Amino acid sequence: MAEAILAGLHASGHPGTNLRYSEPFDERLKYMQTKYPELVGSNDNNQVVDGADIVILAVKPQVLRSVVNGLSGAVEKNPNLLIISIAAGITTADIRKWLTIRPEIKVPIVRCMPNTPALVGEGAMGLYATDAVNEQQKELTGEIMKAVSKQVSWVEKEALIDSVTGISGSGPAYFFLIMEAMQNAGVEAGLTPEDAKALTLQTCIGAARMAQTSEDDLATLRRKVTSPKGTTEAAINSLEANGIRKTMADAVFAAENRGKELAEMLGRD
Repeated sequence: MAEAILAGLHASGHPGTNLRYSEPFDERLKYMQTKYPELVGSNDNNQVVDGADIVILAVKPQVLRSVVNGLSGAVEKNPNLLIISIAAGITTADIRKWLTIRPEIKVPIVRCMPNTPALVGEGAMGLYATDAVNEQQKELTGEIMKAVSKQVSWVEKEALIDSVTGISGSGPAYFFLIMEAMQNAGVEAGLTPEDAKALTLQTCIGAARMAQTSEDDLATLRRKVTSPKGTTEAAINSLEANGIRKTMADAVFAAENRGKELAEMLGRD
C-alpha cells in the first residue's frame, strides 16, 4: 500500500524530491530505489521525517507502536506534523499514547481504512481526523489518498472506521467470493472456465458502472432489470429465499466486530 501511495502521488505530479520513504529491509530498499530513482529512500525513519509536514504510517499494526515511539523526537520538534495512519485496527488514541511527548501537545492524527483495489488506483477509503487536524490538513489528506482511491469518505466518529471496514475494507473479498461462485456455476452449466470468468467479471464491472452513473438508486436498478416472471426474477427469488440480505448483513457486522476486537487487542499496554 505504501508503494501504491508513493507511485500514485508521483504520477499525479508531486516532485520526487518531496516524496521520501523509509524501508528497513535492504532488498526491498534496493528494489524501491531501482524502480523509483526520483524518490528519496532511506532505512532511517528519523532521517525521512526530518523537516516533513506529513508522515504516512504504512506499516503492519504489530510494529506500529515501536515506529511511533521512535518518531517522538520529530513530533516534539514539530507539533504540527500531520500523522496519517493506514495501519488496521490501531486507534488515534493509541498512536498519541505511544508518542512519548508532553501530554499537552495536541498532535494532528488521521486514521484511514483503505482497501486492496487501491493497489490498482480503484480504492475506496474511510478517514477519521482528530480535533487537532485543521481543515487544510484534511484537504491535503484527501488529495493524497485520492492518488489511490476513487472514493474518499470522512466519518465524524472514529468508531465508524470499523463500519467502513465492514463495507469497503473487507468488501472486495465479498465480491471475489460472489464472482468465484458465479464462475463455478457457469462452469457447472457448461461454459469453459475462461468464458465463465470473463462473463462474470464484465458483468460485475458493467453493473458497478451503471450504478455509478445512473440517477436511480440500487433497488430501482435491480427492479428495472427484473422482468415479471422472467429469468432474473427467478434468480432474485432464489437469492432472497436463501437469505442473501441477512448473509451480507452478517458478513458486514462480523468484519466490523472483528475490527473492534483487533483494536482492543493491539492497543493494549
